Amino acid sequence: MKDEQCVRFLQWALPQLHMRWPGFCKVRKQVCKRVDARMRNLRLAGIDEYEAYLQDHADEWVELDALCRITISRFYRDQGVFVTLQQRVLPALAQQALERGDTRLRVWSAGCGSGEEPYTLAVLWATELQSKFPRLSIDIVATDADPNMMRRAGDACYKFGSLKNMPESWLNRAFELERDNYCLKPEYKRCVQLLEQDIRQERPGRRFDLVLCRNLVFTYFDEALQLEHLKRIVNAMHDGASLVIGIHENLPEGAEGLSVWFDEQRIYRKNNDVVDPQGA
Repeated sequence: MKDEQCVRFLQWALPQLHMRWPGFCKVRKQVCKRVDARMRNLRLAGIDEYEAYLQDHADEWVELDALCRITISRFYRDQGVFVTLQQRVLPALAQQALERGDTRLRVWSAGCGSGEEPYTLAVLWATELQSKFPRLSIDIVATDADPNMMRRAGDACYKFGSLKNMPESWLNRAFELERDNYCLKPEYKRCVQLLEQDIRQERPGRRFDLVLCRNLVFTYFDEALQLEHLKRIVNAMHDGASLVIGIHENLPEGAEGLSVWFDEQRIYRKNNDVVDPQGA
C-alpha cells in the first residue's frame, strides 16, 4: 500500500472510530504496516477491498481499532516534565495527601505502553522523594488497552535505547543488566499495579492525586471524545490533584475543572483553594 493510499484510508476510517487524523499524521507508518498485514491475512487485494470489507463486516472495525494503537514510549520522556514533577508537583501533592490523612500518594498512568512512564515515576519517587516523605508511599496504577504492551510492562526488561535519557544514577540503582536487556529490580515494580484497560471503556475505581494521560486521549481521540473522557478523568481526581498531558497536546475547548499549573510542561491542577507551599 502506497503512502497516499494509506493517508486517504485513514482520513476516511479514523473519524468513524472517533479518532482524529492530525494525531496520526506523523506516526501513520506504524498503522499502515499493520493494516497491510491485516489485508494479507484476509487475502484482500488492496485498500479498496478492505474498505468494502469494513462496510460489510461490522466486527472488523474492532480489529482496525486495535491496529490504530500507537506504541511509542521511553523512560524519562520529556525531561522537563519529570524535573517539574520531582521538584514542584509531587512534593506539593505529597504534602496535600498527608494533610488529608492519607498514607499513600495515588497515581494513574493512563496509556502506559510497556511501562516506561509508571516505572520512571516509581524510580523517581524511591530515589529522590521517599526519604523526604517517610510516612507516605506511592501507589501507581498503570493502564493500557494493548495486551502485548502489558506483557512487556510485566517483564520490565528494556533495551538501552529506551533508557538512554534516564539519569545515570537512577539507571545504575534501579536496573540490572541481563544479557542485552536492562531489567527493573523487583523492589521498584512492587508499587506499580498493571491493569489491561481501554480508557474508553473503564478506568480504575479510585481517586488519584496525580494522573498522567500523555499522548493518548488528547492526541488521537476526536474533540467530543476528549471532552467526555476529560470529565471522567477530572472526576477521578482529588481536589487539588494534578493532570499531566503531552507537551504537544492541548485540552479541548470547553474543558472545565482545571487550572494551568505549569503551562510549558502541560501540567494542570484540579480547582480548589489549595495553595502550592513552594509558591507555584
